[in-house]
Amino acid sequence: MHESELIKNYFSKISKKNKAALDLNDDVFFDKKKGVVISVDTYINGVHFVNFNTPSLVMKKILRSSISDLICKGVTPKFYFISGSGNSKTFSKKNLLQISKSLKKEQKIYGINLCGGDTTFSNKLSFTITTLGYSKKIIYRNKAQLNDDIYVTGNIGDSYIGLQILKNNITLNKKISSFFIKKYFHPEIQSKLTNQLLKFANTSIDISDGLIGDLEKMINKQNLSYLINENKIPISLNLKNLIFQKKLTKMTSVTNGDDYQILFTASLNKSRIIKKISKKLGVKITKIGKIISGKKNSLIIDVKGKQIKAINKAYSHKF
Repeated sequence: MHESELIKNYFSKISKKNKAALDLNDDVFFDKKKGVVISVDTYINGVHFVNFNTPSLVMKKILRSSISDLICKGVTPKFYFISGSGNSKTFSKKNLLQISKSLKKEQKIYGINLCGGDTTFSNKLSFTITTLGYSKKIIYRNKAQLNDDIYVTGNIGDSYIGLQILKNNITLNKKISSFFIKKYFHPEIQSKLTNQLLKFANTSIDISDGLIGDLEKMINKQNLSYLINENKIPISLNLKNLIFQKKLTKMTSVTNGDDYQILFTASLNKSRIIKKISKKLGVKITKIGKIISGKKNSLIIDVKGKQIKAINKAYSHKF
């Protein structure tokens, strides 16, 4: 059973009376009256990160991944709670010191504060992070409009390559490997855009499970589809060179998640303000496609100009 099926079959019905739960079809809880926005994420060793050999880097990655849920909603994260399960080996004094120092650095970067949490013994290492922010408005899922332009921030795909290097699935020279591994452990969270997104985005999501999969989730309850131009999907020069050298496919590289860039749609008349804000803040924002009508009409225009059916290729929890 996929995560979406589990939620639909067992939990959606018991949240119907709670409007702030957003039908469990978004990444946040939003109490509009009280202006409270909350997200929760769990990370398990061997599933969400390869190992715990570098605690400081793992904590950096999972904290940034967690606050991106609020950032893509146009909400500034203020507080976080962290709970961990581990044993004397994973929670050794050395590791705990690295965890503490890493969190402290991230707090300074993003202006957030630790407020509490919990610890419990387990031979399976895991962390759960709850993030909280305050706002009277958010950018919801499933608010895309017909003929909206589809945009994405930053570059896509570097993190996936970094993960493949860590898993020893790809071998590259030290310099290039360091570039991709850094992209994996240091997601480029677009916090500069947080207070600007509400000016132009109709709907949004962070790219955690993969570009196409998250695009599907962003419009999943609407009678809409998308048309994506593969050539427009932004990638780094290093990834472009790697795709050529290793004869990889671009779509495989950009649809496997862990990017934590912002994927959003905006009306045609917002293109000017998006370009202006992009230039002013120094944040790369690229138009990659358009929202079209119909539920099953999604297409990708590949690098050869050929229309291909979109495959919902994304990371998915199975139970």
